[in-house]
Amino acid sequence: MNRAQITLATSGALITAIGAWGILDSDSLVQLAAQVVEQYFDSRGWFVMLSVSGMLLLCLWLAFSKYGNIRLGADDDRPEFSTPSWIAMLFAAGMGVGLLFWAVAEPLTHFAFVSNYTPPPHAAQEALLATNFHWGIHAWAIYGTTALTIAYFTFRRGTPMLVSAPIETLFPQERWAQLVGWLSDFMAIVAIAIGVGGSIAMGVFQVADGIDVMRGGSRAEPWLLAAVFTVMVAAYVPPLLVDLGTGMARLSNTAMIIAIFLVFYTVVLGPTEFLLNSILNGFGTYIFAAIPRGFQTLTFFGSEVETQFHDWTLTYMVWWIAWGPFVGVFIARISKGRTIGEFVLGVLIGPTVFSVIWFGAFGGIGLFDALRGNGALLEMTQTNVERVTFALLERLPLTTVTTLATILAAFLFIVTSVVSAAFVLGTFSTGGDPDPSPRVRLIWGLLLGLLGAAMILSGSIDAIKKLIAIGALPFVFVCVLLCVCLIRGLREEMSDADR
Repeated sequence: MNRAQITLATSGALITAIGAWGILDSDSLVQLAAQVVEQYFDSRGWFVMLSVSGMLLLCLWLAFSKYGNIRLGADDDRPEFSTPSWIAMLFAAGMGVGLLFWAVAEPLTHFAFVSNYTPPPHAAQEALLATNFHWGIHAWAIYGTTALTIAYFTFRRGTPMLVSAPIETLFPQERWAQLVGWLSDFMAIVAIAIGVGGSIAMGVFQVADGIDVMRGGSRAEPWLLAAVFTVMVAAYVPPLLVDLGTGMARLSNTAMIIAIFLVFYTVVLGPTEFLLNSILNGFGTYIFAAIPRGFQTLTFFGSEVETQFHDWTLTYMVWWIAWGPFVGVFIARISKGRTIGEFVLGVLIGPTVFSVIWFGAFGGIGLFDALRGNGALLEMTQTNVERVTFALLERLPLTTVTTLATILAAFLFIVTSVVSAAFVLGTFSTGGDPDPSPRVRLIWGLLLGLLGAAMILSGSIDAIKKLIAIGALPFVFVCVLLCVCLIRGLREEMSDADR
């Protein structure tokens, strides 16, 4: 067997084993994941935050340094996509169904916790800040450094589009580089598969609850979850058997257009003045707190605060790391021809601005209800977090239309994510083949479905978050190594140019 066959066989076997374990005995899998993740966060939480903050500072330095003028490709290459289209594709790939799921629920969850320590107005501001921090420039710095490294070595050095390529290119004669390179590809595959499997589960919960709301039910029953999951798998299998063309891009753009429509709809028909103030205040507090907050571990505030920090901030950071290689390859593919400066600023600023607006609008309505209403949405986050977004839409006009739009957007985000992820996993597991065979893509699509089913059977969003985190933990070190490779590669190029 050659290296590509070994990678496909070993990674496929591990993912199959994890999926089967989750289906046959989900409780023991979740319990093990929770123990491993908690122990890692206790001992290495500081390393996760330091690594992520370091990636952000590296991105900012590259954007404004002499390296910012280096083009991702030949010197005469130019971008294939316009800047607005490029940013829209970045956002759709990087966030997806999580935005719909947590739009209202996350700010309210943070508000409920912080209210135990500070008055409600300050708790509301802190809740929105925490949410923006989780979905802002630190997340996109993780994506950005991974994507930038892959794009630079692929388009500038002519290497395969693999996580291992920068390592093996810079150390071609070192045997350790071959082993570390293979392990990097292997860990990237595992991180992607588990991360996307978790998103499948969240998408199924979201779509099923939306359908149940329209049926007048109080909670999505197991048969409905099974039906939604079956339809979702049936929807993403056929595209795996054909070329990844413009059709998938159109589906992603459609989901993004629906999301933009929902934001404007919420701001215009909700408590507009309050929401506009919420958005502006969200920008103000986030701009001044983002970088300092990246170096905080909240270790002096007691066990409850530390647990909250582990369950949300650290979990989010490793969640983005799990998606890093998948989103990184996608961003790299659509970024050829851009300079490093254009790339970094676009990746960091564009999607972050939309996230702040998104949570300022949806989270703002939730906080408005908690501060000035009856607090029903806040109470729902404690009992049925999957339904909070739909409960908010029921308070506004055209409920049926917006509920259907949310269900459709969630469905499209998941289908396009799974199809794209299967292509990327096929590329990684076949030694860098940019167009893996339909058979390989189908195998990965079915394995992603298996993982999704295992996570659905775990029965809770908290369990899904733990399972995603355990898949990403080893890849934290790979991300740091990729940053080192990028710096070394850029310095070598500049040294050659000077000579």
